[in-house]
This record gives sequence, C-alpha cells and structure tokens, in this order.
Amino acid sequence: MEEPDFVITATHSGFEVRRYSDSIQARVRTEGTNWRGSSGGFRRIAGYIFGRNEREQMIAMTAPVHIWEEGNGTMMAFTMPSEYSLEELPSPNDGGVHLVNAEGRSFAALSFTGLSGTRKTERLKKRLMRLVSENGLETSGPAMLAVYDNPNTTLPFLRRNEILVPLSD
Repeated sequence: MEEPDFVITATHSGFEVRRYSDSIQARVRTEGTNWRGSSGGFRRIAGYIFGRNEREQMIAMTAPVHIWEEGNGTMMAFTMPSEYSLEELPSPNDGGVHLVNAEGRSFAALSFTGLSGTRKTERLKKRLMRLVSENGLETSGPAMLAVYDNPNTTLPFLRRNEILVPLSD
C-alpha cells in the first residue's frame, strides 16, 4: 500500500522531523471534534475511492488516514496515489468530499502502536507539542492523527499510528 513520500530532516529524543512531498488528498469534514465519531467521514471518502465518483472508477487505497480538528469540526483525509494529478482524478459524487492539493511541508512525527482512542491521542499530542517547543521548533497548525492499519482487522499491538504536527518552515 502506497504511503506519502517524505525525508527525515532531523531526529530528536521522542520524535523526528519529516519533510513531506506535495500530494493530493480527498478530504471530508464532519461536525463535532470527537475523532472516534469520524467513521461517517471514513465511509464517505472510502465510497469515493471505491467508485462513488463520476467515472465509477476504483482508486487504490493508500495509508495513512489523517484526522484532525478544524474549527468545530473534524477533518479526515486520504492521500491519493501519486500516479494521479488533480485533473486526472474523477469528481466525487458526494458534494462533501473535496479533492485538494496538499503542499509539501515539514511535520514533527511521534509514532506509537496500539489503540488510537481519544484519551491516548490527546496525551500524545500534548507530549509532542511539549517536545517540539522544548527543541525550539514552532508549530503552524493543529496536530493530526495518522492511522495506518484497519482497526477492524489488525490486532492492536500490530497497529501503526502517528501524531503529526505541522512545523513553521
């Protein structure tokens, strides 16, 4: 399964700094800021890649799924396979699914295994924000959760997750 391109630009105690390449994302916004309540958003984006689009075209699944809070809602994004340009992707049938050019940028990344419940991810977000600050780096947006494995089929101890915080360049 394809994952976004990045290079590690720095390694610190407890996290690394990565520079991600430009990508295209399919994004959907759901109301409320409970990350666990975002399964509706997941189904909507999954619908898009499984053929609910103008061409009924299947698009390969990539990892991870990104989830973050924005205003009083929750955003979810799937990165589209790198072989596609924005013009080559079919339009979603669901008006709430938006295709977006995501500009390459730097993120602080903290990896963890196991479950990605709200309490745990909030604790890890706070830890990463503290580590970033202690290392003299500046954040430039909300922390996001990156989930790599299917929570319905992957045993918790095998799951790969990350907290990503965008950094000022």
